[in-house]
Amino acid sequence: MCGIVGYIGKQKASPILINGLLRLEYRGYDSAGISTIESEGLVVMKNKGRVKNLYNLDGIDNLKGTIGIAHTRWATHGKPSKENAHPHQDNSKTFSVVHNGIIENYNELRKFLIDNGYNFYSNTDTEVIPNLIHYYYTKQTKETGKTKLLTSVKNACCDLKGSFALEILCKDFADNMIVVRKDSPLVIGKGIDENYISSDIPAILSFTRNFYLLNDFEYVFLSRDSAEFYDKDLNRLDKKTQNIEWNATSSEKNGYEDFMLKEIHEQPTAIRETIGAKFSENSKCEFDELKFTKEYLSSLNKIYIVACGTAMHAGLVGKNIIEKLCQIPTEVDIASEFRYRNPLIDDKTLCIFISQSGETADTIAALKLSKQKGAKTLAVSNVIGSSITREADYSIYTHAGPEIAVASTKAYTSQVVLMVILAIYFAEILEKDSEKLYELKKEILNLPAKIETCLKLKNKIQNFAKEIYQEKDIFFIGRGIDETVAREGSLKLKEISYIHSESYPAGELKHGPIALIEKDITVVGIMTDSTLVEKTISNLQEVITRGAKTFIVTNQKIDNSMFDIVLEIPETSPYISTILSIIPLQLLSYYISKEKGLDVDKPRNLAKSVTVE
Repeated sequence: MCGIVGYIGKQKASPILINGLLRLEYRGYDSAGISTIESEGLVVMKNKGRVKNLYNLDGIDNLKGTIGIAHTRWATHGKPSKENAHPHQDNSKTFSVVHNGIIENYNELRKFLIDNGYNFYSNTDTEVIPNLIHYYYTKQTKETGKTKLLTSVKNACCDLKGSFALEILCKDFADNMIVVRKDSPLVIGKGIDENYISSDIPAILSFTRNFYLLNDFEYVFLSRDSAEFYDKDLNRLDKKTQNIEWNATSSEKNGYEDFMLKEIHEQPTAIRETIGAKFSENSKCEFDELKFTKEYLSSLNKIYIVACGTAMHAGLVGKNIIEKLCQIPTEVDIASEFRYRNPLIDDKTLCIFISQSGETADTIAALKLSKQKGAKTLAVSNVIGSSITREADYSIYTHAGPEIAVASTKAYTSQVVLMVILAIYFAEILEKDSEKLYELKKEILNLPAKIETCLKLKNKIQNFAKEIYQEKDIFFIGRGIDETVAREGSLKLKEISYIHSESYPAGELKHGPIALIEKDITVVGIMTDSTLVEKTISNLQEVITRGAKTFIVTNQKIDNSMFDIVLEIPETSPYISTILSIIPLQLLSYYISKEKGLDVDKPRNLAKSVTVE
C-alpha cells in the first residue's frame, strides 16, 4: 500500500523522485524518503509526515545524483517515524532499499541476522531486506560483478515470505539499480537513455507512455540506457514494452480544488469511454476478450463475484442484474473472507473478480484459489496489464482513467456500467428477452447526459452539508437495488468525513436499528424502484416520527413535503438507477468533508490500493 519511485538516467534524480512521490501520496503519507547515488556513495534523506516535508531537509537541494529510489509510506510494521521511514540500509551502508508490501517472516529473518552480527535501528519488516542482501553479498566468493549482485538479491528474495516490490541500490554499482516484485505492483517506464520505476503508472505517465510490466520474481538490472530482465532462476528474458494510452493530464487537478471533485465530474466521460463501442441500440454486446458460449453459460451452477470495499458494492449491482437478466444464481463475496472459508467452487462455477487497480492482494489470492479449484476466472480492472488481469483466464476493462483520490467515485460507476454490459452480453448469448435488453441498452447510452443533470444538484447538496457536517451518526436506507447504493453512500461518508455511518435495508429498521434513531439524526433514503417506493416511504415515516431529518434521493413521484430535502434525479431503468443515485451521495460526502476542513483526497489511515492482506 506504500508508493515507490525510482529514476536512472542523466537528469538530476531528486526532483523527479519527489515529484513522483507527490503523485503517489494516495498510496501512503505517514513518512517519505529518497536515496541517491552521490560521489561520496549512497545518501539517504527521509522524514516523518507528508512528502512535502522532504523539501525542508538540510542538504536535499545539494543532491546531484542521477540515480535514485524513493518511498512514501503507509505504516504496517512500526509507527510513523523518521527511523521507520524508507529507504532502509544495511549496517555497512552498501545497499539502500525501498519496499512496498509485507514480509511475513521478518521476525525469523531478523533473529537470524542478529545471530550473524547485524543490528537493527527501526521497527519495520523492511530493514531485514538490505541486511539479508548484504549477508548473501559477503558470502558470494565465487561470483563477481553483476552476477554476484543479482545472485545476492535473488537469494535474499527466496528467503522472504509475503509480498514485495523492491528497488535496490548498491554503492559498488554506481551506474545501476535492481528491481523485483512479488504480489506487489511495479512498472518500469522506458525513456531515451533513462528509465523510470513506479508502483503505479500515473506517477510517471508525464515522462513516458512505454512501460514494462513485471511478473512475480522477475529481476531487472537497470542501466541508464537498458533494462535486462531475468526469471526466478536468473535466466535472461526478452520483454516488450506496452504503450499506455492514458492522458498524463488525467492525473492533474486541472483547476478543481481536489482530485475527488474532479473525478466526480469526470464520470460522464469515464462511462462514455467504458461503454465505448461495445454495443449500440441495434447491435449485440461485443467483448473481443471473451469467448463464452451458450453451452458454457447454460452449464453454470453459480457465479461468484469477489471484490473488496467499493468494488464489492459494484459486484452487488452485478449480482442483481445477472440474476434478473440471466437467471444464473450469483453470490457476492468479500475477497478477504472468500478463500478462508473453503468456498464451493468447481468447473461449473464462473468467478468474477473486480479491482480498480488490479493489484488488490486479497482479490488476487481469491482468484488464484478459484483457478486451483477448476473455475473459469474473469477479471474486471481499470489497469491494463495489472496483476489480476495477468492471472485471470479473461479480462475486461473499465476506461475511467487514473483515479487519484482514495475514495473511489468514477471507478465505481464505471465498474457498475461494465457489470451491467457484461450481464447483457451473457443474456444475449443465452437468448433471453431481446426487447428488455434493447430498452436497457438505450438507457445505458443515455447515462452520461443524465449524470450531467445529477451534477447540477451540487448547490442544494452543499447547503445541506453545511447543516449536518457536525453530526456524529448518519444512516442510509433503501430496498432492493437501492440498498446497494445505501452501502456505497455510507462507505463514502465514513471514508472521508470520519462520521459514523451505517446502511440498512429499509425493511430491517424495525429489527433493531430503529433503536438508534432519535431527534435530529439524519437518515438518507434512496428510492428508485417503483415497486418498492411505498414500502420505503413507510419505513421513512417511522424515522420521521422519531424526529429524524430526511435526505431523499429519488426519481419517483412522491410527496416532497414529507421530507426535509428531496433530490430529484432523472428517471432510468431500475437496473442502472444506482449509477445516478450514487452521484448525490458522493457529493454529499465530499461537501461534508470540506465543511469539516479535512483532506478529501487523502483520508486518514487509508490508502488507494490495498496491496497487502
